[in-house]
Amino acid sequence: MALATFGAGCFWGVEYFFRKVNGVRDCTCGYMGGKDQFTRYLDVKQGITGHAEVVQVEFDPAIVSFDDLLAIFWQNHNPTTLNQQGGDIGSQYRSTIFFHDKTQKQQAEASKLGLIKSQKWGSRAIVTEIVPCQQFHQAEDYHQDYLAKNNLPSCHISY
Repeated sequence: MALATFGAGCFWGVEYFFRKVNGVRDCTCGYMGGKDQFTRYLDVKQGITGHAEVVQVEFDPAIVSFDDLLAIFWQNHNPTTLNQQGGDIGSQYRSTIFFHDKTQKQQAEASKLGLIKSQKWGSRAIVTEIVPCQQFHQAEDYHQDYLAKNNLPSCHISY
């Protein structure tokens, strides 16, 4: 098994689209990228911790590749809006890829460059951060698989 960690707005929607992928064994909502060693949703939501809402994806690379996960990441959020996805505004909703090793870093950078070259977003800059994985803080239990537990549709828009 391997890990990938993505921030693309509200973690409920990010978790939703990765859970549907064959080869993904588990998705865990959480927080990463801030300075606090202990954090909770109420603090992250206020934007005072520096953490992003993220989903840590456990996947079987024999079934689904990291490149495949990157393609899904790019398709399910707007990577041109700085610190915002839809109505969610603040650095906690930033577009970010936290790489777990050198290969993931290279693949993430190549996929970002490919997206830029594709001109899918025209002249708008792709603001997605590609940064080293940091300590992962698992979100509270009620955030895990939230949309399914509450019979709600995805809160993300595919692009």
